[in-house]
Amino acid sequence: MNNQYDVVILGGGLAGLTLALQLKQEEPQIRIAVLEMRKKEAPNSAHKVGESTVELGTYYLREVLGLKDYLDEYQLPKIGLRFYFSPQIKEQIDQRVELGAKGTLPVPSHQIDRGIFENELTKRLLNMRVDVILGARIKAVDLNEIEGHTVTYSKEGQNYEVTGRWVSDATGRVGLLKRKLGFEKPLEHNINAVWFRVKGEVDVNDWSNNEQWANKLPKGLRRLGTIHFMGTGYWVWLIPLVSGNTSVGIVADPRFHDFSEFNKLDKAMEWLQKNEPLCAQKLESYREDVIDFRILKHYSHHSGRFYSTEKWGVVGEAGAFLDPFYSPGTDFISIGNTWMSDLILRDYRGEDVASRSIIYERVHAAFFDSWVPIYNQQYELFGNTQVMVSKVLWDWGVYWGIPTLLFTNKGYINLEVLRALFTSRNSLGTRLGKLNSQLQQFFRQWAVCSNEPYINFFIDFFDIPFLKKMHLDLEIQHSVEGLIAQCKENLEILEQMAAEIYRRVLAEQKGTPQNMKINPYKASLELSKEELLAQAEEKGAIDTAAYIAKDLEMMWLKEKLAV
Repeated sequence: MNNQYDVVILGGGLAGLTLALQLKQEEPQIRIAVLEMRKKEAPNSAHKVGESTVELGTYYLREVLGLKDYLDEYQLPKIGLRFYFSPQIKEQIDQRVELGAKGTLPVPSHQIDRGIFENELTKRLLNMRVDVILGARIKAVDLNEIEGHTVTYSKEGQNYEVTGRWVSDATGRVGLLKRKLGFEKPLEHNINAVWFRVKGEVDVNDWSNNEQWANKLPKGLRRLGTIHFMGTGYWVWLIPLVSGNTSVGIVADPRFHDFSEFNKLDKAMEWLQKNEPLCAQKLESYREDVIDFRILKHYSHHSGRFYSTEKWGVVGEAGAFLDPFYSPGTDFISIGNTWMSDLILRDYRGEDVASRSIIYERVHAAFFDSWVPIYNQQYELFGNTQVMVSKVLWDWGVYWGIPTLLFTNKGYINLEVLRALFTSRNSLGTRLGKLNSQLQQFFRQWAVCSNEPYINFFIDFFDIPFLKKMHLDLEIQHSVEGLIAQCKENLEILEQMAAEIYRRVLAEQKGTPQNMKINPYKASLELSKEELLAQAEEKGAIDTAAYIAKDLEMMWLKEKLAV
């Protein structure tokens, strides 16, 4: 085994293994060591969370890493995220408002058994002559850009040293470099989670005797989605695994659900009986077949650093992690690995990457910060059906319209694109962040004013034409000029979408005209009717777009629970 490397990766989980694969595929001669504390193969249904991927992370795995054929053959397809609202009728799944796809999606995603997947990645790397060293417990990291970084690790009682031109920390929540160098950064978002696996398939399509409801979708389709059962302050997930097992999770805001109420298996089952009784009932038969149980308190964390001009960086959860609600974990790994590998490879080929390191770090931090409002203080909305339908559709539009489109078109490593979209005070990225933050705040205001018990409704985002187009556009490859233009067009659509949501709610709650001009960056339910009318006359207020209004008409719920 060598002890001189171009790159030493600390940690052989999903982030570290995929980074090594990305580097080796791009540059077959690069010398890589991956130091992983695990001593042997990961078990099937591994004791990890993060099985569900969405479009950005899936593109990375399938197209960037070339794992398309493997994923299609050995992992499960995913039929999107599927939400069940209407917490007033938790025991009648066929009457809950359901938001999800009616068929297979053209832009794919997957449900991944992490143990099986990480073992496959390890095997591939070994075949590519990457030194994946299992049972390696890291003892020290001495950073020295001039002479090479030195990493000391122990294995089977012996100490070893390796040096690398680059060091990438992929140690997950251990955050080795973050702790060593002291760049931890607090994050206000405070949510707790538990999760466990059960042996066997759990299919919510069997949870009702209503044949009309069960037959609304093709058999097996509902099971392949990432299921979200929603209620105030919490959501519960069901995720199928290719091993034939099912992942179950509870994620809850301690302001509404104290962690001590569900932080052990028996307590978690009692909590489900209280908060999702039908789910608890259906899982009871699997009680003796629980494979594992894990807890994670206050899982969100930030990072003060990502990429250093001194040739080190952090990827995956060794950097920052926000929330699992929209399955973004693989997305953040994908973007971080893309920046990290671009720096390493450019340096390997002789380019000075100091300025890129600074730019990528700033954009990464801004990108993460722009996503915080989507989750922070939003769990209080999870029991409000109409607000959450609107929020989920909005969040999907934002996700597809710009960040995912940028990734599928290599925009994050194109300095021309980054300068055009993120560097000026009124840049597209800045405007999107402000627009999203304003609307997330509006959702909270709206939830205080109205929480009608809507029931018996199904909505598929593909029924909303402009959202469908954003999703399909992810498969289009643009020129640099075309990518910038498409992002600008999508931001204008999102401004119109936000304005239409404001317009509808303000008319109901404040009595303003339904065709009133709206400034989507300033509208608020805290303003009076007179202030809103005055705002409509100011610069920045926009007229209604007829096609957006028409498209969004189908997201407004109609049938209410009879009281």
